[in-house]
Amino acid sequence: MLSEYAGYKNWNNFKAENEVAKVDMPKKGKRKWILLLVFGTFLLSSAYFLIPRTTTFSFCFMDQDRNTTIIDIPINITILNDKQSPFYIKSDSLGCFNWTTKDNFIHFIITSPYHKSDTIFRTTSSLSNKEQIKVHTDDYALMLHYYANGKVENWKKRRTELVRMIANDAIIFQVLPSGLGIEIYTKNEFIDKITTPTKSLKGIEIIESKRLNEQIVKLKFRIKS
Repeated sequence: MLSEYAGYKNWNNFKAENEVAKVDMPKKGKRKWILLLVFGTFLLSSAYFLIPRTTTFSFCFMDQDRNTTIIDIPINITILNDKQSPFYIKSDSLGCFNWTTKDNFIHFIITSPYHKSDTIFRTTSSLSNKEQIKVHTDDYALMLHYYANGKVENWKKRRTELVRMIANDAIIFQVLPSGLGIEIYTKNEFIDKITTPTKSLKGIEIIESKRLNEQIVKLKFRIKS
């Protein structure tokens, strides 16, 4: 009687209709949550790839001759990344610098009053925790600086360093231009040559050096015209 009063034919009709409702409702709700989960995952994935990511490059500068970090004189750094104006910074008190960029590479030039200039290019594929870049000393600029400023003690210090760096029996020779052969130097002759500020010293280029027990035992160089 109650079933008929509620608009159903009989009890079996009432029971059948309500069982279908109980079964259908969770299915519809479950389908709704699945759609929401898929849509939410899509939004999060899109946001991850659309948000610009940054990379931090870290470098420290080492003196090629002394094999020590360059901390006395800051290295000038000019960043040349694409679509940006050149950015100028200096190495810090530890002889290092960091650069954070949205690019997957870094392109920069290093200059110093007493070291040779160099152009560096690195990509994220070659990224290391903190790369050490070896910089060659510009002996010509260094010697001119010592002479021009009367810093005799510095000049003497440089000679003392060279005496310590180069083994007494080191093999030192200059490759002469135009295939004319080589010229052999003793340790003292070579030290005299690179500590005397002549025009030829400005073009000196170390081709090969070999170290043993923290001393140079073989040195090959040339003077570029």
